[in-house]
Amino acid sequence: MEISSLDRSHAGTRIERRYGQKVRAFRRYLPVYLFILPGMALFGLWTLYPLLDAFVMSFFNWNPNPVAQSPFVGLQNYLEAFSDPVFWQAFRNVVFYTAVTVAGQIILGLAVALLLNRKLFALGFFRVLYYLPVVTSWVVVSLVFAFLFSSSDGPVDWFLGDVLHLIPDTQSWLGSTTLALPTLMILGIWKGIGWNMVIFLAGLQSIPNELYEAARVDGANRWTLFHAITLPLLRPTITFAVVILTMGGFGSFIPMFVLTQGGPLHSTETLLTYAFSNAFSSFDFGYAAAITYIFAFVVFLLALIQIRLMRRKIEY
Repeated sequence: MEISSLDRSHAGTRIERRYGQKVRAFRRYLPVYLFILPGMALFGLWTLYPLLDAFVMSFFNWNPNPVAQSPFVGLQNYLEAFSDPVFWQAFRNVVFYTAVTVAGQIILGLAVALLLNRKLFALGFFRVLYYLPVVTSWVVVSLVFAFLFSSSDGPVDWFLGDVLHLIPDTQSWLGSTTLALPTLMILGIWKGIGWNMVIFLAGLQSIPNELYEAARVDGANRWTLFHAITLPLLRPTITFAVVILTMGGFGSFIPMFVLTQGGPLHSTETLLTYAFSNAFSSFDFGYAAAITYIFAFVVFLLALIQIRLMRRKIEY
């Protein structure tokens, strides 16, 4: 079957039109690509490349000396982690720490948000006051807590022992295998209340006030308003907060490193502090990389489970 010259000319016109549209679109978006390029280059250099390099490193007995050999060991580093008792202790510590701090921050952050979601005198001052710990450096608040919970002349020990007489003697809060982790939990909860307050305030202010007015007309009290309207409509906000806080809890590093270095006897060891000590104390970079990727997989899996369990349609 022969193709007429008219059909060939139409086909050529369509090709030229499509080519022209692509050229115009490229010219239109070229400034956007140029603006994105530096950020993407930095992301690839400082984030993507180290992630891929660490993943490759986890399959080698990595030697930091570029001249020395780094033998391939396959899954040996991952298998070593699963048979390492210190790894499992660090895993239990971080699970316990995350469970307690996430629950504490959610409950106290929501309580503060409910208190400050109303007309009060100096409302802005109290909101800023609760948010100050969030913007304060982890190192700074860790050093403050080191002073507060110091066993010899710390204010906490003095108040609980000499004033309230709740403890018989001076306590080694950060040097005890039973008290060190709870002390770090108190620090984590205190620092995170302000962030949760802001998140829950945003969620509370997005709830239509007409729902509360209609419920009051039907005779609902404060508790009914909270568990029948406020709590269900805050479910997306709670889901977001739980996921973010869980990732943050599993990624806890600075307070443990500054205050206890994972001790005493690994009682405050977390996955990241254990990976850090393996990398920069034992120089076992391959094993440390394997630990960090196990950590990343666990956090990703937990986030998926939390989102699926707490996902539910909201009907007004």
